[in-house]
Amino acid sequence: MGRAITDAAEAAAELSRLFSRARRAVFFGGAGVSTASGIPDFRSADGLYHRHFAYPPEEMLGHDFFVTHTAEFYEFYRERMICLTARPNRAHLKLAELEAEGHLAAVVTQNIDGLHQAAGSRTVHELHGSVHRNVCTRCGKTYSAEWVLATEGVPHCEKCGGLVKPDVVLYGEQLDERVLLASVKAIEEADLLVIGGTSLVVYPAAGLVNYFRGDDLVIVNRERTPQDGAADLVCACDIAAAFDF
Repeated sequence: MGRAITDAAEAAAELSRLFSRARRAVFFGGAGVSTASGIPDFRSADGLYHRHFAYPPEEMLGHDFFVTHTAEFYEFYRERMICLTARPNRAHLKLAELEAEGHLAAVVTQNIDGLHQAAGSRTVHELHGSVHRNVCTRCGKTYSAEWVLATEGVPHCEKCGGLVKPDVVLYGEQLDERVLLASVKAIEEADLLVIGGTSLVVYPAAGLVNYFRGDDLVIVNRERTPQDGAADLVCACDIAAAFDF
């Protein structure tokens, strides 16, 4: 492992220096990027996996559960997965600024909340989809998150009556091949890869780090990750504070 930093101000200074000299930087983020926006992550002490529901969250977010318990799935989805009051935090906003200034080529995200786009980021590869797209399984008509929240029970298409499914990757489903290939290409071509707010334990997304061949690998995460030993810089601090530069 390279250098380790626990002070957010020092981390911000280092990130500023690295982004300013990078020719093609990529940010790869997870749920921890959005916790400062009020969206709970999964594995932390306050995360969804440590709360009590009628079924385990891991089960309710699975393809099989969606098929066999569709009404219960949508109850959980509306209550816990859609958060339209959330606003981009400093990390989202800074990443959008860096892209606009030509210092960031792409964002690869495991999040489904759409906050990177809300902050102004344009090149965003959503590995796990988005709550803002909900698609009729019969005719393909797309509905917004607001539309889903306004429905009750199991939502059906206004055009053909088909079942509407969130355009998110549930457990047991494959990642979208086009998004996956675009993410791999972005990481392969990067000279700086900054990984933030992810435990790097969910595959296949976590495996994307192995495609990086650039100069600087940085991890910004409060907890240790399996990739810390390979990083040139590890910033064990709040990610929103680390992007305050």
